[in-house]
Amino acid sequence: MKTGLRVIAVVVVLAAVAYWAAAGANRGWTKTLIPVKVRDDITGIDGVTYQKKFVPGVDFLAIAVGTAIVATGVSFLFRTKSNLKHPTKE
Repeated sequence: MKTGLRVIAVVVVLAAVAYWAAAGANRGWTKTLIPVKVRDDITGIDGVTYQKKFVPGVDFLAIAVGTAIVATGVSFLFRTKSNLKHPTKE
């Protein structure tokens, strides 16, 4: 259990960093709406509309690292199994 929690913590951090990098490595806050510039075909005026898209930011990484720290901390609550045999009285 102890090793399992630590492995899960490492996997969570690596997966979060990989997803964050693949999604654009946004160094700001997480965004759910992205501004998109559009040009009106008739008037030629530029405008901005918003498109729904999830872009993880540094707060996404902070939550992942926090989760990993908690999982690692919980792993210290478990004892390691001892393989030593107790001597028997004869």
